[in-house]
Amino acid sequence: MSSFPVSSFSYAFDQVIDWEYKKPMLQRKIYQLCCDGREVCIFLRDQQRWIEQAKILDIEGDLVTIRYETDEEDEICSWEEMVRLESIGAITQKLASVPRGNIDPLVSEDCPEAEQIRNHYPESNQQE
Repeated sequence: MSSFPVSSFSYAFDQVIDWEYKKPMLQRKIYQLCCDGREVCIFLRDQQRWIEQAKILDIEGDLVTIRYETDEEDEICSWEEMVRLESIGAITQKLASVPRGNIDPLVSEDCPEAEQIRNHYPESNQQE
C-alpha cells in the first residue's frame, strides 16, 4: 500500500491540467505579439528576471525566440535567445508615453491639417 498523499497528487495534477489548458491561449497571444513586431518586456519565471525592449521573432512549438539588447559598461550587446513557453511568467508592452517637464502639448491647431478633427457643427448653427 502506498503512502503517497492523495491531496498532493491531486494538487499537482490540477496544476498540470491548468497549465495545459492555458498554454494554447498564451501561444496565441505571443503569436499576435510576434506578428505585431512591437517591443515587449518579458519576465522569465525560472530565472526571476525581466528582459526589456525585446522583440518576439518566432514561436515554434513551445520555444519562443526573442531578440534584445543590453547596455554594458563599454559596449552594447545584441542577444537572441530561445526560451521555453512555460518559462514566460508575464509579458508587458508600452501603450503610450508622454514626455515629462514643461513641454506644451500639441493642440489641434499645431497638428498637421490632415490629422485635425473637424468641427461637425459649424459655429453659425449653434444657439447662443
